[in-house]
Amino acid sequence: MNIRLAKFIADSGVASRRGAEDLIAKGVVSVNGSVINTPVFFVQEGDVVCVNGKKINTDYDVKLYAFHKPINTMTTARDPMGRKTIYDVLDKQYKNLKYIGRLDFKTTGLLLLTNNGEFARKMSLPQNHIERTYIATVDKYTKQGLDKARQGICVEGIKYQPMKIKVLDEHNLQITLTEGKKNEIRIVLKSIGSPVKALHRISYGKIKLGNLAPGKILAIDKKTIDLMLKNF
Repeated sequence: MNIRLAKFIADSGVASRRGAEDLIAKGVVSVNGSVINTPVFFVQEGDVVCVNGKKINTDYDVKLYAFHKPINTMTTARDPMGRKTIYDVLDKQYKNLKYIGRLDFKTTGLLLLTNNGEFARKMSLPQNHIERTYIATVDKYTKQGLDKARQGICVEGIKYQPMKIKVLDEHNLQITLTEGKKNEIRIVLKSIGSPVKALHRISYGKIKLGNLAPGKILAIDKKTIDLMLKNF
């Protein structure tokens, strides 16, 4: 193992990557008894890393939570514009969890949170082909437009992979994708003349939102987590 110190601390669940860098800058992080004050430092297997004198490590069980992200919240630890973030909604005990992927300010629904940075990274990688399913509300759509999105489309030089689209009713579409580019659904639907009025994620891989209320969080059982880990 040869890993940047800030990432090691973040993967342990003690703080976010940015928070870990802040801890290092404050001089409260030591490696093998020596205080480290630069984020450009790498640790190896067997190194003893302490924060405020307490030893940390990344050898712990992966924990996973389903969170129902409310509307008008940012998926970030802090927002320079001062907007409410998911961590303003979450109870204090969940403040160090990492989000898996992002939902934009206006998008609601299932957001997965974990204590393990490496697990979060693997869950987000496009090559792992993990399906995310959303309900998109639009004013209108055409079969021709939806077929374009189903086949894959290029918008302003960016290629978007084919989407699975199921028509639910006159204004609602169920959309499943695996790539997860930034604002992918909003960009693609706007390009085919069906701008999104509301977007709501209902599942991520094996995890479904179900009837979890907005702002609430639910721990995922170990059996489900172990099954997901076997896919990596």
